[in-house]
This record gives sequence, structure tokens and C-alpha cells, in this order.
Amino acid sequence: MENSTILSGGTIIPKDTDHTDRYKVVSLFSGAMGLDLGLHHTGRFELKACVELVPAFCDTIRANQTAGKLPADLIVIEDDLTQLSAEAFMEQTGIRSGEVDVLVGGPPCQAFSTAGRRKGIEDPRGTLLWDYLRFIEALRPKFFLMENVRGLLSASLKHRPISNRPNKGGPPLSENEQPGSVIRMFAQDLQAIQGDPYHMDCFEVNAVNYGAPQLRERALFIGNRFGVEVDFPEPTHGIAKPNNDLFQQTGLEPWTTLGDALHGLNDPGKVGLDFSPRKKEFLSMVPPGSNWRSLPVEVQQESMGRAWHAKGGRSGWWRRLSMDLPCPTLVTMPNHASTSLCHPTETRALTAREYARIQGFPDDWKIEGRPSEQYAQLGNAVPVRLGEVAGRVIAAELDALRNADWKARATPPKAFRTVYIQAHVRTRQWFKAGKTFVWDDGGDNSDANYAPAKTVRKTKRMLESSS
Repeated sequence: MENSTILSGGTIIPKDTDHTDRYKVVSLFSGAMGLDLGLHHTGRFELKACVELVPAFCDTIRANQTAGKLPADLIVIEDDLTQLSAEAFMEQTGIRSGEVDVLVGGPPCQAFSTAGRRKGIEDPRGTLLWDYLRFIEALRPKFFLMENVRGLLSASLKHRPISNRPNKGGPPLSENEQPGSVIRMFAQDLQAIQGDPYHMDCFEVNAVNYGAPQLRERALFIGNRFGVEVDFPEPTHGIAKPNNDLFQQTGLEPWTTLGDALHGLNDPGKVGLDFSPRKKEFLSMVPPGSNWRSLPVEVQQESMGRAWHAKGGRSGWWRRLSMDLPCPTLVTMPNHASTSLCHPTETRALTAREYARIQGFPDDWKIEGRPSEQYAQLGNAVPVRLGEVAGRVIAAELDALRNADWKARATPPKAFRTVYIQAHVRTRQWFKAGKTFVWDDGGDNSDANYAPAKTVRKTKRMLESSS
């Protein structure tokens, strides 16, 4: 089975195929096109049209199209999706309802990220998430693939301050204050679409478990109008475990590291967003594979200010990366003190070209715009490898449906699902019992490892289907 991927349900997805047919794809919120490139790498999809708001991001798409890396007949629409009607889109592209095989996209939803302060949104139907739903309803794609931050799965419609929550003596949470109420409303509105109802499966995954050289937790939503309950593959990469480990996963390849990603990149390009001289002074004292805890206590206090007294969430402060580990999640500004992405051997931030390597873009993939716009495109992109895995899943399901003359399942799934697939990954230990753990490149780091994850897959039912 070396040339195939086996889904949890037993479905075999060939990695190499001689299919000459391509399924039609429309892309929304396209950005640097990581998700689209992932689908393209399967050899099974043809991108027909894309919609992107930011001019520099559209310049990236057009530059790669001109260079022959995207279809010559790809229609690029530079527009605000909140203002673009589906009817206007279909008029501009000539695409009619029901002709699209797959609708893909990642609606920007920073409000749902666990990295910052999360606020309720009361009525999300005016957000980009519901603009994506609006296009599902109008285009009637056979499948859709929506990518987002994993925090979307637990986001609530209405925010309750922590100080006033039930465990702090406040009243019980209302339905709109319950974790997951945003996506439950999305699922309800998805079910309310007229015609064949859509089934949706949500997967909480980490790109590093599928060969990407980056720790990146994401939520993938795969929906279809044929009543198919989709499965997502088990992790293919992970920690090497001893034979007597109770939770041993056999057949896993080792995680792809930052060193693997940057290998052979002789010209990393210019640093667009570098650290200030003051920040470099502190970072120069940090060895590869460590962070602020390697600094003298007085320097920690001076450089971190009030953050030094905080609890938790500080591993990114004055962080210098390791070539022997996967890269942490790429952020749009690598030169912040609290989320620093400092090169392992040089006291500088990662370059945009290094970002592209880590995200899986080809070396000749052009990224246009100002440095801040280049980092934004790459930092927000879906790892190409993750898009490729999702694309193979969807292509296999489309093939099976086509072979069955596109007949919907006689007995559709009873409920939407959320499936956790070992999304929370910790590759190393930073600090414990007063000891700082430094990851020495090429050294023995056995005492800096975390124990293997005990939960690989966990499924829960989210919403009963109306069909």
C-alpha cells in the first residue's frame, strides 16, 4: 500500500493516478493559494475561478498564472465577497448552479482564533463564514471544503466574561453562550438550504501529522449533497515510540523538521520583517531550540516587562528555532518578541522565502506585495500538504459517486460529526520542575520529549440531520 492512503473506514486513496479527467473547483478567499495548490498536486482538480479581495494577493495569483503555474483560463475576480452576489459571480464566470464539483476556501475568522481575545458575534450571518454558505447555496457544489482555525469549533455566538461564568458564581450559560454555538448555527443553516440537503463532517487536525514541517492545528469542514459520511486519514507522521508503548502507532514516519524544509535553500531571500537591534541583543543570548528561559533572570524581567509575571502561553518569547524539530505555527509577523520565529543559527527572523518552503510552496512560486503583505499571505496560508491530503479524500469520494451514477445515499447519516484526530501536538518540553529544557540540534534530546498522545481519534455528534 506504499502508493495509497487508507482512510479510517477502509477506503483506499491512490497517491498516483493516471486519470485524465479533472473535477471543477471554485476557490473563495484564495490568498496565496495553499489550499488550491494542495488540490492541484493530486492531479485530480482543475481550478476554474477564484475570488480574492486583497490586491497584492490577486497580484500573486496573476503572476503565477502568467508564469504558467496556474491554468491560463483561470478567472481571477478581485472583489469583496461581502458585496459580490453569487449571481454576479456566475455571470462573470459563466459557471452555472450545479456545475461546480468542489467549492474550497478559508473564510478569514480571526475572531474565532484561540491565539487572541475571543469575542461573541451575536448574529454571525453577516460574517464571511455566512458569505461562504451563501455561495454553497447558490452554486450547489457536489462537495465543499472549508478550512479555518480550530477555535471556530468551540466559538460561541455570545461572549460571557470569564469573571461572570458559572464556575465563578455566574448564572448558567444560555444556548448562544455555549461553546460551539457558532458552528451549530452554521450547520443548521446549511441544513435549511432548499433541495438536496448537505451533510458535513468536521475534522480537527494538525498539518505536522501529515508530513508538513509545521505545527498547525486546523479545522477542516467537508460537506456534500449526496449523504456521504466522509472519513479523514489517520496521521502518517509522528513520534517514534518504543515497542512496549501501550499507545504505539505503527508505520508512522518521523515528523518533517524545519531542517528538512529548508534543506537545499541556498538563497533564503531578504528578511522583510526583521527584529529590531534591541530584540536581536536578547535573541543573540538564546541558543537554538530554546527561548526566554535561557536568559539570566534579570534579563528576562527587563526584556519581558509585565509578561514575565504572567502564567502560561509564553513559550514564544525570544524563541529561537531548532533545525531538528518541526517549525511552530507560522504567524503573519515573525518579528514580535512574544511570538518570535528566530532562525536557528542566524539572529534574524525567518524570511518570506523560508516561510514559503515551510508552507510547502514550490521555490518558483511568486509572492507579490510589500513584505508585510507577503508574510500575511504565507502566514495565513493552508499548508499545501494538508490541502493535498484533503484533496485526495474528496477525489476518492467523487470517484465512488461517479461510478454509482451520482446516486445519493439511500440512508443519509443521522448527524453531523466533529472528529478530533490528534490535533494537539507537543513536540518538546520547555520547562518543568525548575529546569529549562533546550533542544540541542543533533544532540540527545530524550529528556525534552513529551509522552506520546493518548487520544488519536475522538468523534462526537454535533447536529442531527434533517434528512
